[in-house]
Amino acid sequence: SAKDGGTQVWVADFDAAAVALGTPQKITSISTEAGGELWSPDGKYILFTSEVYPDCPDDACNKRRDEQKAKAQVKAAIFRGLFFRHWSNYTGDKRTHIFIQPVAGEPTSHKSGEMWGTTARDLTPGDHDAPPFSLGGQDMYAFSPDSQEVAFTSNIDEVEAISTNNEIFVVPVTGGAPKKISTSPGSDSTPLYSPDGKYIAWRMQETPGYESDRFQLVLYDRKTGQIRSLTKYFDRWVGSFVWAPDGKAIYLNAENQGESPIYSVSLESPGIVFGIVNGHNDDLTITNDGRILLFTRVSIAGPNEIYTADIAQRRAAQTLKSAERVPASGKADDVVVADDRAAKQLTHLNDALLSQVSMQPLEPFWFTGAANQKVQGFLVKPPNFDASKKYPVKFLIHGGPEGAWGDSWSYRWNAQLMAASGYVVVTINFTGSTGYGQKFTQAIQGDWGGRPYQDLMLGLDYVEKTYPFVDKDRECALGASFGGYMANWILGHTTRFKCIVSHDGTFNTTSAYGTTEELWFPEWEFKGTPWSNRAMYDKWSPHLFAQNFKTPTLVVHGQRDYRLDVSQGFDLFTTLQRLKVPSKMLYFPDEGHWVLKPQNSRLWWKTVGDWVDSYLKK
Repeated sequence: SAKDGGTQVWVADFDAAAVALGTPQKITSISTEAGGELWSPDGKYILFTSEVYPDCPDDACNKRRDEQKAKAQVKAAIFRGLFFRHWSNYTGDKRTHIFIQPVAGEPTSHKSGEMWGTTARDLTPGDHDAPPFSLGGQDMYAFSPDSQEVAFTSNIDEVEAISTNNEIFVVPVTGGAPKKISTSPGSDSTPLYSPDGKYIAWRMQETPGYESDRFQLVLYDRKTGQIRSLTKYFDRWVGSFVWAPDGKAIYLNAENQGESPIYSVSLESPGIVFGIVNGHNDDLTITNDGRILLFTRVSIAGPNEIYTADIAQRRAAQTLKSAERVPASGKADDVVVADDRAAKQLTHLNDALLSQVSMQPLEPFWFTGAANQKVQGFLVKPPNFDASKKYPVKFLIHGGPEGAWGDSWSYRWNAQLMAASGYVVVTINFTGSTGYGQKFTQAIQGDWGGRPYQDLMLGLDYVEKTYPFVDKDRECALGASFGGYMANWILGHTTRFKCIVSHDGTFNTTSAYGTTEELWFPEWEFKGTPWSNRAMYDKWSPHLFAQNFKTPTLVVHGQRDYRLDVSQGFDLFTTLQRLKVPSKMLYFPDEGHWVLKPQNSRLWWKTVGDWVDSYLKK
């Protein structure tokens, strides 16, 4: 609350026997507010992040500067470089820094009246964000087991808007000049110390300027400085990971064919990756004895619940079957976990609510796509499905473009809710999608309207021929981000759909370049800038095919979308109106690239649903 100084770090006693919290106490009192808190292993320090003015030597300076800005009658800003805005906010003059606060008296418990240190030390001073901007995932900083050092992620390149070169640094908790320990020209992030303190593991990308390069798990020897990859031949992206307490293995999750199974890799046999459990899993942690792995699991039938896996039992029963491991040399085409018997659901927070809802399973299918390659898709049937009936189709196109549909839950593009009003929902993991090997992912570069578009059309052809309950004369294409781009591309290249929904998509590739923030993205995807490779930008720009636009289209865009500027939506809607193509625009002045506010979300669902119904419902 405002009276407590906004968002601050608080602590409270926890009575494990009674499962009860004590009286909360505020620990930090920094004027720029605090977040991302982390205890040191010995309990003597609290680490947190705060956005500060990099030239301010103390909190009093930050407070004074904020008060001056709030009182200023002129709200204009002067930009001196890139980024000047990012994702959904103008960056301003502040930087995210990592602070550490000692606990006064080094108490072993934290009861009312006990004194805490009041002075927080800035461990990452300077004109760089530490940690850098992130849309979520594992922490980008960690304490060493002896609590004497902090490893963190930061990007110190001169122009961050064209750089993905996050680096790993270490700094003593007492402060001082951070030391860079990573060496890759691509991104290095999410450091995590081994329990014995000998190593630091992190996720590494090899290619500079490419945000969708394969994430490998690397190991840094703190004594020798040597860095080696533990997943060199594991042709999947490493997600979150956790050390085994004995320091001999690391458990990780990685996208694979619409799921995110859990795997293990041994330090004694680097390169060999074992499958542990199937499913769409994340947020890994492990018990102190190393026997039980805990993780979150999501599915098409419901949001996250906590699961466990008895990994000691799994290890004892594990055999070197080809379906369970990736060899130490040679990349595997398919990385498959043998079974899911080790996983057990621990929480059931959503059971009562979801038991009142009719859910349908996610049904995978494979077909031959562009370049004669196998491509995966998924289908969700409506509730009370009747195979003798014909159902209209909602054809969903994922964003990224380096993303994927799969056995997961969403509050924005939920396949169950899309199907609930009497539709068959079809999704395709086209060329460029993740979870099928890096070659498949990278093949979209410079080919946005090529193989991906062909995969989508061939996949829909397959569905129409294979499933007799699909009404091929009643289909609507819907997509956001790259899915919005592809909706715009479809608009100029086929009339097979009765309607289209284009949300936050690229319409003019050249103007989108000038109004986006992370410039490494278009420069990688289109192999240069609009002035160095104009032909590529023009080749794949939907606006240059406006003469073919005929399909009724709903345009959706948010004012605070700085990844794909709102002008892209306005350009598309203006073009549709001038062409007299039936069209409507849903504009959110208070949303960014995603619609996150609950009431806005309700309006989104109703507007999108009504638009599709008006063209597909008999």
